[in-house]
Amino acid sequence: MSATRDGKMWRCQFYYKDWQGVSHKKNKRGFKTKAEAEQWERDFLQQQQRNLDINFENFVQIYYEDMEHRLRENTMRTKKFIIDLKIIPYFKKKNMNEIKASDIRAWQNALMKKGYSETYLKTVNNQLSAIFNYAVRYYDLKDNPCRKAGSIGKSHAGEKEFWTKQEFKQFLVTVENKPETKMAFLLLYWTGMRIGELLAITYNDIDLEKRTISVNKSYQRIEGRDIITPPKTPKSKRIITIPPFLTEELKEYISHLYGIMADERMFRFTKSYMEHEIIRGIKASGVKRIRLHDIRHSHASLLVEMGFTPLAIAERLGHEKIETTLNTYSHLYPNKQGELADKLEIENSREEEE
Repeated sequence: MSATRDGKMWRCQFYYKDWQGVSHKKNKRGFKTKAEAEQWERDFLQQQQRNLDINFENFVQIYYEDMEHRLRENTMRTKKFIIDLKIIPYFKKKNMNEIKASDIRAWQNALMKKGYSETYLKTVNNQLSAIFNYAVRYYDLKDNPCRKAGSIGKSHAGEKEFWTKQEFKQFLVTVENKPETKMAFLLLYWTGMRIGELLAITYNDIDLEKRTISVNKSYQRIEGRDIITPPKTPKSKRIITIPPFLTEELKEYISHLYGIMADERMFRFTKSYMEHEIIRGIKASGVKRIRLHDIRHSHASLLVEMGFTPLAIAERLGHEKIETTLNTYSHLYPNKQGELADKLEIENSREEEE
C-alpha cells in the first residue's frame, strides 16, 4: 500500500490502469488514519477491475457512475437514497458473484419485519433487482438472484384516492383570491398533467386558437436550482386539447401576465408551494384529504366515468403503456362492465323484437 503521512492527516498515491489500459496516477488526501487511506485505495482499485469478483458496495458505485448519465437528476437522487439506506448496509461486503437467492430471501424477510407499506417494499426490492439486472446485462453475471428469490410487496396500494367534480369545485373556492394558484389547479384537474409538466409550461406551449397545450418538458426544484428536463417518458410528450371554458379561463389568466416572455415559465412557484396550498385548501373546504398527484387520478376517474376507453385515457395522460392505465384505474372499471352488460342485454332484446 502507498499510504503516507500528510501533516496530521494521511494520503494515498498510486498508479492504476483504466478500462482502456491507460496508466494514471491517483492522489487522494484527507484521511484521518492510515487504515482509511489503504481501504480507499483497495476499493478504488477493485472498482477499476470491472469484474464480478468485487463486493456489492463497490459494484454499486460503478452502477451509479453509469446510470447518472442516463437518468434524470431527481430520479437518481431517489434511487441512491433507497439503495444507500436499505440495501447497501446488508450486502455491502458480499461479493457480487457470491450473493445467492437465499441471501435475497433473508434480506426480504428482514425488510418485511420493519412494517413498511406494500408499495415501498416493492420499490426497494425493484432497486436491488435493477442492480443485478445491470450486472447480468453488462458484466456477464449468470443470472439475477432476485428472480429466484421472488418479489415482495405490491405495485399498487389499491384504490386511488380522488376528488369528484363537486369536491374539486368545493376546494377551488379556497384559492379564488389567488389567480395563479387557481389556474394551476384548474389545469391539473381538467387536463391530468403531472405537476412537473404543469410547472414547465411556457407561453409558447399554449395555442388558444386550437385550444391545445403542448407537453414537452418537466420542471423540478433541486437543492435550490431550477431544473428543466424532458418529461417522464417518450409518450409523455403529447398535445392536450382543452375544453372551451378552460380556454377562456386560461385566456383571462394570460391577459394579466404583463411582460411575460414566450419561453418563460407561466407558473413561477414550485411543487412544494402547491403541496402547501392543497393541504391548506383541504382544511379550509373540508373535502377529503388527497395528495397533489391524486388530482391526476381525479381527472382519470372523471374520464372513466364519462365512458372514455383506456386507450384514450392513456394517450391523454401520457402513459407509456395502456397496461399502466388499466392497472392503475382497474378499480374504476367494474361499474362500467356492469353498464356494458346492461347495454348488451338491451341490444339483444331489440334483435329479438325485430
